[in-house]
Amino acid sequence: MKELIIKDLHVSVEDKEILKGVNLTINANETIALLGPNGHGKSTLLAAIMGNPKYKVTQGSITLDGEDVLAMKVDERARKGVFLAMQYPSEVPGVVNADFLKAAINARRENPIKLFEFYRSLESASKKMHISMDMAQRFLNEGFSGGEKKRNEILQMLLFNPDLSMLDEIDSGLDVDALVCVSDAIKECQQKGMSFLVISHYARLYQLIQPTRVAVMINGKIAVEGGKEIIDRIDTQGYEWIKYELGIEIEKEDNSMNKTSIGVCATREATKGK
Repeated sequence: MKELIIKDLHVSVEDKEILKGVNLTINANETIALLGPNGHGKSTLLAAIMGNPKYKVTQGSITLDGEDVLAMKVDERARKGVFLAMQYPSEVPGVVNADFLKAAINARRENPIKLFEFYRSLESASKKMHISMDMAQRFLNEGFSGGEKKRNEILQMLLFNPDLSMLDEIDSGLDVDALVCVSDAIKECQQKGMSFLVISHYARLYQLIQPTRVAVMINGKIAVEGGKEIIDRIDTQGYEWIKYELGIEIEKEDNSMNKTSIGVCATREATKGK
C-alpha cells in the first residue's frame, strides 16, 4: 500500500448523518492514532472504509493506491490488504476458527497455503498472542472471553499480513499482560511496514506503539492533526481546549471524556520495561 486517501466523506446510519466531510490520508508505514469523544464518528469511519452495509456513504471518496474503494465489495477490500479488528467481534457458530483463518489466508494467495505451513504459522502466531492451539478447533469466537476475542483479532492480523490494519479499541478489556502482548504484535507489524489506524481511549496503548501521527475527530470531521504531543494534551486536559482554542462547539459532548484523561492510571507504571 502506498496511500489510502479519504476525501470529503459523508456517511449516514439509518438516515442520520454521522460523518460530515472527513478528509484523511494514511501513508505507507504510518500509524495514525484516531482520537475523539464518544459518538463523534471514529468507529463509523473504520466501518465505512471496510464496507459495512449499515453505513451508507452519501458523498465523498476513498481511494487505495488510486483505486476506488467504495466500488469494491467487502471481500475485495480485504483482498486488497485492508483489515479491521472489531471492537465487538461476533461469534460465528458452526465456523471452525482454523478453517476460517486458512480460507482468509488463501483468499490473498495465488496458490493455497500448504497444511503444514499453515499450522506452523498458526502455532507461531498463537504463541505470540498467548492463545492455546485448542482454540483453533473451536467455533469462531464462540465461548471466547472478551480478552480472547481481542487477542484472536490480532492473531488474524499476524496471519493475514494486511497492508492496512484498522484497530477499533482493541485494547479495551485487556489486562496489562494482554495489552503488552497485543502491543508487541503491533510493533512487529510496524517494523514490517504495515500501516495502522488505531482507535483507543487509553494513552497507555499509544505509549507502547508510538504512533507517527494523531488525528482528532470532532462532530464527524477531522478537527486536529499533528504529532504525539496531542495525545499528551488530551491525556491531561481532555477535549475542552479544542472548543476554546479552535472555536469548535463540541456536539454530543461526553462530559466524562472532558473531565478525565485518556489513560492516566496504574497500568502506565506496570507496563514500563515490558
